[in-house]
Amino acid sequence: MTLEPLPLSVVIPVCNEADNVLPLAREIAAALRPRMTIEILFVDDGSDDGTFAAMRAARDEIPEIRLLRHSRRSGQSAAVHTGVRRAHGTWIATLDGDGQNDPADLPGMLDALDQAQGADSAVRLVMGNRVTRRDTWLRRMSSRVANGVRGWLLDDGTPDTGCGLKLMHRETFLELPFFDHMHRFLPALYQRQGARVISVPVNHRPRTRGTSKYGLHNRLWVGIVDMFGVMWLRSRFKPGLEVVEE
Repeated sequence: MTLEPLPLSVVIPVCNEADNVLPLAREIAAALRPRMTIEILFVDDGSDDGTFAAMRAARDEIPEIRLLRHSRRSGQSAAVHTGVRRAHGTWIATLDGDGQNDPADLPGMLDALDQAQGADSAVRLVMGNRVTRRDTWLRRMSSRVANGVRGWLLDDGTPDTGCGLKLMHRETFLELPFFDHMHRFLPALYQRQGARVISVPVNHRPRTRGTSKYGLHNRLWVGIVDMFGVMWLRSRFKPGLEVVEE
């Protein structure tokens, strides 16, 4: 089976990442242009620096770029949701806007999806797994705790649910219940829809430009609280209903 090469949309949520926009866009284009036609959707989530101007300048150089902008800051999940809703692709690739995800991993993830679908067409989500983290000890510790608790309670079989590097089936994503911070729970939510999820080792790079927006409160404690909501959603959903029209 060969994965249909068209179309793929790349969605990147950004907030105060002016220095990262153009370098990231160049890397995405270099990684994917040889393989397929793409569109790159930058979603500015209420930046108050020069991010949107940087997005415009990047579009002048890379015509595949589309620009979306929130009128107020709404969070990463809202920015991803905006990008997916406006995207034209059957499949969506996502990356964080801080430059720590490596766009060079995307072709390998597409190959992994192609191979997995050859054996099981129910695969609808490919998760990056950051085997070697290039973060501060606080971020590594909070992610390790959050991933461990999520894995224990949700049993989603995904070692790194927080990785921003993903390949998602767009139609399935739009069937998911939307809530703030949902991007942390996509494997469990996709499985709730009857989809299969696979993980692929990916590179992780240190942040070299800009500053992190996450700390212990908004990365660890909020995620643990939200997890109980996901557990409730899963308990209330009964998949597999078939409807026959006569």
